[in-house]
Amino acid sequence: MSKGLSKNYKEGAVLSFGELLLRLSPDDGGQWLADNALSVFVGGAELNVASALSLWDVPSQYFTALPKNGMSDQVIGYVSQQGIDTSKVFYGGNRIGLYFLTKGKDLKHDALIYDRAASAFAELTPGMVDWDTALDGVTWFHFSAICPAISQQTADVCLGVLQAASARGITISVDLNYRSKLWQYGKQPQDVMTELVKYCDVIMGNIWAVETMLGIPVLGDIHESGQKSIYLKEALSTSKRIVEQFPKCKAVANTFRFDGNGEIEYYAALYADGEFYSSQEYSAKAIVSKVGSGDCFMAGLIYGFYNDQTPQQTLEYATAAAFRKLFLASDATTNTVEEITNTIENGQ
Repeated sequence: MSKGLSKNYKEGAVLSFGELLLRLSPDDGGQWLADNALSVFVGGAELNVASALSLWDVPSQYFTALPKNGMSDQVIGYVSQQGIDTSKVFYGGNRIGLYFLTKGKDLKHDALIYDRAASAFAELTPGMVDWDTALDGVTWFHFSAICPAISQQTADVCLGVLQAASARGITISVDLNYRSKLWQYGKQPQDVMTELVKYCDVIMGNIWAVETMLGIPVLGDIHESGQKSIYLKEALSTSKRIVEQFPKCKAVANTFRFDGNGEIEYYAALYADGEFYSSQEYSAKAIVSKVGSGDCFMAGLIYGFYNDQTPQQTLEYATAAAFRKLFLASDATTNTVEEITNTIENGQ
């Protein structure tokens, strides 16, 4: 395992923090209107992480905010059935956030619409939650860049819980997932994220997200190179600059997924303890859904570190888990540890 992250995580649980969303998925042809039916998925980036960890037998807790009503009771019952501890959920506000993902004939034409204004989570304010209680029994705290993208108020809530978690010595991870349709409140992502990332021990994303979120530029014109060696070299450079700028950070992970020439290519890299690791590469002719793949990778990182695996083992597990998620329609993975391990061993 990474020496910088070495601690007994098994003394506590992993708490995933973020907004629970209902995903509605109409088809692009409008058949859902004739059928009078919409597919509904319970999701949210951080919930996807919590679901994967629970499936893989890591003690998994989830914090979100929901209105106190019958629908919320049904949703929380569904989440709890996955073995996730929902006792930290905060009840208040009037609605659950939604997003619509219209399924195109190919994944490039999927259409995303958010409907999460004035949701219970978006209406959280600093001081509303007792973080000491929420963080009790927690050894790892995870959040994503989607949360502070909602509003300055939500970003302030994030800062408060990060400060509380850091003060308690809890390991903190962040997924720098960028959502261009968010960040609509007058702040650039790096204006907010550079303050929050100061508290993070593990940072996951990709070199382009880091450029957008943290202002650490991708050096040179590599966007169209298509050369794995160049991308990995840039991942190492970016990782070193992250650790220099944010000294609390102990590990940086970068994922690479490319769609081209009729194939999906997927691989990843990890920088930990001054050493750089790259994963085996996976490819496929077609996939089912990109939703939740990055969340699954993040869960794989946490799983590896939590179980004291080496950096290379951790990276291989996270990469294989994320690749397998591309073939599932659900938001969260349903692949077991055994299935993921078999993927690593078989290279497919």
